[in-house]
Amino acid sequence: MKKPNRLIAESSPYLQQHAHNPVDWYPWGEEAWQRAKEENKLVLISIGYAACHWCHVMERECFEDPQVAEVMNQHFINIKVDREERPDVDQLYMLAVQLMTGSGGWPLNCFTLPDGRPVFGGTYFPKRRWLLILQQLAEYWHQHPADARQFADRLTEALRHLEQPLQGETSHFSMQDAQRIYEALVPELDAAEGGFSGAPKFALPNRLEFLLWYAAAAGVPAAAAHVFFTLRKMAFGGLYDHVGGGFARYATDARWHIPHFEKMLYDNAQLLSLYAKAYQLTSDPLFQDVGEQTFAFVTQELMTEAGALCSSLDADSEGQEGRYYVWTRGELKEVLGADFPLVELYYNINDYGHWEEGKYVLVRRADDQTVARQLGYTETELRQRLQQVRQKLLQARQLRPRPMRDDKEITSWAALMIKACCDAYEAWGKESFRDLALRQAWRIWDQFSTNHPRGLFHARINSRGCSPGFLDDYAFSADAFLSVYRITFDESWLNRAAELVHFADQHFYDEQQGLYYYSARNQTPLIVRLAELTDDVIPSSTSTLARVLLQLGRYLDNETMLEQSRRLLQKMLSNMLRYPMAYCNWAILLLQHVVPHHEVVIVGEEALSLREKLVRHFLPYVLLAGSTTPDGKIPIVQNRYVPQETFIYVCQNKACLMPVKDVNQALDQLMTGRLNTKKT
Repeated sequence: MKKPNRLIAESSPYLQQHAHNPVDWYPWGEEAWQRAKEENKLVLISIGYAACHWCHVMERECFEDPQVAEVMNQHFINIKVDREERPDVDQLYMLAVQLMTGSGGWPLNCFTLPDGRPVFGGTYFPKRRWLLILQQLAEYWHQHPADARQFADRLTEALRHLEQPLQGETSHFSMQDAQRIYEALVPELDAAEGGFSGAPKFALPNRLEFLLWYAAAAGVPAAAAHVFFTLRKMAFGGLYDHVGGGFARYATDARWHIPHFEKMLYDNAQLLSLYAKAYQLTSDPLFQDVGEQTFAFVTQELMTEAGALCSSLDADSEGQEGRYYVWTRGELKEVLGADFPLVELYYNINDYGHWEEGKYVLVRRADDQTVARQLGYTETELRQRLQQVRQKLLQARQLRPRPMRDDKEITSWAALMIKACCDAYEAWGKESFRDLALRQAWRIWDQFSTNHPRGLFHARINSRGCSPGFLDDYAFSADAFLSVYRITFDESWLNRAAELVHFADQHFYDEQQGLYYYSARNQTPLIVRLAELTDDVIPSSTSTLARVLLQLGRYLDNETMLEQSRRLLQKMLSNMLRYPMAYCNWAILLLQHVVPHHEVVIVGEEALSLREKLVRHFLPYVLLAGSTTPDGKIPIVQNRYVPQETFIYVCQNKACLMPVKDVNQALDQLMTGRLNTKKT
């Protein structure tokens, strides 16, 4: 057994993976920085996460090698960071590496001065290149320390100006601004394969959701059609796990075929939400199948017995990327027997589905109707046989060594799943979605209410908090609580969302800058305190909070919240118009401000059952509220209860049409080109 290093005492599964490296790793903390200053050594900050394939590759090639470890230990203080546990550290040094190299990714390796200011960095390095870099940096620091400090000064100053609004705050915004953003996105749409042009190919749900909102607002069916086309392409591709459900993080090619096999909670949560909304607009059974199977994957593979939602499944197993998920022809024939020809045709066990070295990633090209016709089946018969086939494949796959699961529970990612379950419940009405949303919402709230005013944890392992909450934990949790209110009409969730927003105002907001920082002011400071403004594979914490402020302000008739949302949008509009691809969640906020919205209030004993019928439709510009009792406290619900009656009130700008009792009548009142509703 190899002698463990300091990481053996850490709870993070990723840090535990490196606990027996010969590298003298430190966890992030004062001990490492103090030693760096005492010995005047450069610091290596090496950042990754448990499911990361290339992190494993670099560990095998470099960090497990005694020769490499000797050089690292002699010349550097080496710190290992789990990016999921410390996203603030990851954000800072990712930006530094992107400034230096023009790109980023994981593993992230950034060298700094003993005080943390960066001087060099990159991502994955093979052994020979890594050794050369180590030797050159050690010599450079020994021979030219003044030059290194001067470079670090310039780079750190540049970091201070990143993730900031551009100059030229705009007091007015309009639908024309949303149109400019949409028109800038159009050339980036991949008309052949869906999504956005190029490879690797990420799902980027907030960009696709903006297209749905824009289609509804502007009456542009092509915007929504591209989303539906993309979701079908993704569901047919290898990005989607046709055996066990759920999506991998991205595809390495342009046609969604070969995934980077790690599976993340945040991707699957956002995609469940998106498939639910697409179903509301299309009633396409494929979207429901994929949504329900993705939900099943999360509950079966990413949930502990204690009810915690885990962060990820590893890309690797048995030391190989994707080994758990791919098949050879021989394996498929052995498992399936007489069913092999069906799978060969349906999942393209041919040149189209081939990956490498005789391995196949299951992928579809034709819809069920086409395949059924080719085989002489009805569609029902085909679906029944496919269900049996998938069960055989799943049982065979479960006999393989499983990918490692990172059991770390991340508050913001769990909140994304809560919101997704609420969206799925609205689309499909199954109690399992509602139940999970409520259980997870209480799980988040209990840690806040029990330990307030300490606030939320960002991450917990075995129910033990291991890092304090960041802005995304508060913003996403508040957003999730708003969704829980929509499916329950329980006003306590609005109050809980308001408490989280109040906490964010107290601990994250900077009056002078007029912005929320990503880390709280009482957290141990980094060399630069940053906001998080750009929307990436996950919406930014600030754009999400700005959307929460708008919705919560409308529910509570709170002008302070509404004005705060407007101010944030005004600050960001220049960024949005200049770099639209990076601000699509902000662009949804823009639409929410400029497109007239309706309030739909359902009050009476049957309010929840009428709500269930209404929300089968995609109604993005509707603020939905209600109560089953006369005790509703929020302004738009008060004084509307009539004993033994249930009425639906359709309102705009606090003026309401005649109340109705039937959902179709309410939809008729709402019906405009932009709402794009369907009748029940």
